[in-house]
Amino acid sequence: MSMLVNTTTHTDPTRGAAMKTTTGFRESEGLRKLLARLQADGGGSWRTDPEAAELMQFTAQRYAGLARKHRLDPWEAAAAAYDAMRAPSTLRADDPWAMVTRAVQVTCIAEERAQGLLCSVHQARRPKTSAFHDAERFSDREHALTDYHPAFRINPADAQTETAPLVQVKAAVEDAIMLFTLLDWPADHARTCVEYICGRLADATSRESAFELLRRDYAARARLDVSQRAWMAMLRTLLGCGNPLLAHTAAGHGILLRLLVGEPLRSLFRDDDLVADIVVNAPRVFA
Repeated sequence: MSMLVNTTTHTDPTRGAAMKTTTGFRESEGLRKLLARLQADGGGSWRTDPEAAELMQFTAQRYAGLARKHRLDPWEAAAAAYDAMRAPSTLRADDPWAMVTRAVQVTCIAEERAQGLLCSVHQARRPKTSAFHDAERFSDREHALTDYHPAFRINPADAQTETAPLVQVKAAVEDAIMLFTLLDWPADHARTCVEYICGRLADATSRESAFELLRRDYAARARLDVSQRAWMAMLRTLLGCGNPLLAHTAAGHGILLRLLVGEPLRSLFRDDDLVADIVVNAPRVFA
């Protein structure tokens, strides 16, 4: 019986002390005292002190809601709190817990912004970086980004044809017909095909859309009596190659645009690639 009494007497103070230390750091002054003790030996006590483990468990629970609000794990918030607790300014603060809470809040916001911006947390803390909106995939929206974003709106390269004088347009068409005729295209094929293409181009919104419409216009090709190879060569040379990498080159501009911007017909004859494309793909007429 005496042993039982002694054991109870011995263990009660220990349990009371454990309860006191466990709840002591929940108050700001208790946290200040605990941090001072943990930092006294240069921070080595953080690894061995049982109360340090209890503190981190309590911190993870305390900031779990804040972490979930910013789509983070509670232990990520606890890690931010750990960094704040080791700062000397936390010991000197009037309210250490308020200092830690604010540090965790700022870190959680930066972590969330970093995930949205696809950058580091250090960059997300900078105002010039955090001012941007989160990264978006093209598939995240119902409509394609290129349909509405102003960054993808540019004037077509042939927009100046709308303001070109009618005489200049007619002259360009006649020069194009002459170019094909002099490069082994039958005169009737050259004229009917060029005039038909120019008529469809006038109704289209851009050269690119006209090219796509004419490329699939099998009825017109049959009516004009030209092969697929010759038809594609005329579209390619008249309206320009559709490759975006060649958009600002002579091949990308096409004969009509080059003539409209003032390039003389004789310079087109010095374009070896253009001349070869027209000659090689000229329709053959057999007697």
